[in-house]
Amino acid sequence: MKWNSYEDLQNLICEVVSWDSRTGTKGEIQFAYQLKDKLLELPYFQNHPSYIELHDAGKERNIVSALYKSDTTNQTIVLMSHFDTVHTDEFGEIEALAFNPLALTKELHNRINELPEGAQLDLQSGDYLFGRGIMDMKMGLVLHLHLLEIAAKEQWPINLLLLTVPDEEVNSSGMRVAADKLLEIKEKYKLDYQLFLNSEPSFSQKPNDENYYIYSGTIGKIMPTALFYGMETHAGEPLSGITGHFIASYFTKKMEYNPSFVEEVYGEKTPLPVCLKAYDLKQDYSTQTSNHTAALYNVFLMEQSAQQVMDTFESVAKIAMKECQKDYEAICKRENAAPIGEIKVLQYSELLSYATVKLGQEKIDEMYEFVINNSDLDEREMSIQIADQLMAHCLELAPATVLFFAPPYYPAINSSENPLIIEKIEFAQNYLQEKFNINAQQVHYFNGISDLSYVNYDEHDEGWKSYKENTPVWGDVYTIPFASMQKLNAPVLNIGPFGKDAHKFTERLHKESAFTYTPYVLRKVIETMFVTEDVKSNLESV
Repeated sequence: MKWNSYEDLQNLICEVVSWDSRTGTKGEIQFAYQLKDKLLELPYFQNHPSYIELHDAGKERNIVSALYKSDTTNQTIVLMSHFDTVHTDEFGEIEALAFNPLALTKELHNRINELPEGAQLDLQSGDYLFGRGIMDMKMGLVLHLHLLEIAAKEQWPINLLLLTVPDEEVNSSGMRVAADKLLEIKEKYKLDYQLFLNSEPSFSQKPNDENYYIYSGTIGKIMPTALFYGMETHAGEPLSGITGHFIASYFTKKMEYNPSFVEEVYGEKTPLPVCLKAYDLKQDYSTQTSNHTAALYNVFLMEQSAQQVMDTFESVAKIAMKECQKDYEAICKRENAAPIGEIKVLQYSELLSYATVKLGQEKIDEMYEFVINNSDLDEREMSIQIADQLMAHCLELAPATVLFFAPPYYPAINSSENPLIIEKIEFAQNYLQEKFNINAQQVHYFNGISDLSYVNYDEHDEGWKSYKENTPVWGDVYTIPFASMQKLNAPVLNIGPFGKDAHKFTERLHKESAFTYTPYVLRKVIETMFVTEDVKSNLESV
């Protein structure tokens, strides 16, 4: 076998990491073809080349699917991963080594004093390999290649569908396309999806956390956004207008670290909201004040819907604007100036309805096309610009705070109560403890955000409609396949290798976890899906 031993797996991960696939680069485009060639090294796919497929994910990128198909069953496990990585600027003068784990790990010994204390200790231990993407999450993909080879060699009586996607790190464009592709593959081969098995790495829950985790769900993320539209004036006459910055300051103070958005489920808490980026929409410098600004806020989810987040967001906005208005009027009174008006709070859907009545649908479509055809803007900037253009044509609504959503949106998914997941986690924990003395702990929501968000959706949840109505770029630019997600209703499980410092230059992979015990436990978990009850108890001897 090619990808089975400790050495085989180490060689394979080093090769796959060497395929530079930073999000948005030519390497991300090329990776799918390199992976297809690698899969064709296996005799099974040489005999069944049509079982490897490339699926268009936009911008020349491709999703890769590879099916091991049993002749005895339609029961199928989907092995999910992503192959893009974040960029490497933080590596500085050793950036050229970022995709060469052996050379990078060796060079870091020469620069050990530049590393944080924890990374120094791990480097000196010899237990870790360093490199961009080695933890997040190319080792997960390598483990799935390993499982495909074993299944084909041993002719497992279960189907395995490898699905690996581009662009998880920015907008999850790959997985949002893949949801529909999964349904097409299911119909084409008459598959019955039993489990979505991801192998994102075991993430620490706090600094210096050495625990190994298995996940029965994934945390959600949504990005409520606000446009603050005031009234411009000359800086020499500041109270003849009101700046967007003044309005924004009150809102951001109320939003950041606001516990109203925090959820606690199964004893796990979502992180507090923060502002991820603030924009001054004034294009150039002058003594004219900036009357329009915007800010993106990060909110994590467990059970909340988009509608519930918008309701809280609007409530916070009204409180913040009331305080802003009070202070603004006090300043005007002190300076003997007349206030220019009361600061309104509008949802984007309300602004759009008002503007459509005033301007007509043709003018609205013209503004929308103008913004989305600007290739210099990303999806978040497009969202802000669309709202800003509407306000520019509806100045009678100013001053105002306009509330909307900007991409991306990751719905939270949880399978902790599913009997299959309860059984598999208990089995994996017992196996790891007895075989390797590893105390694996269950976490109900993977805290690193993952593509598992797009393989389920509660059919009874109507909260997504608020997202659609209040996302300016919804449609051609950004969509979420909610209907397809509702049809992909198999439970989710995440078992991956242990590593540290994802998205840092000290990103590293624990070798024993990656090359020894995680491959074993993944194999055994899958085997319990098809062996008889009397054999399950003896799996550890295989």
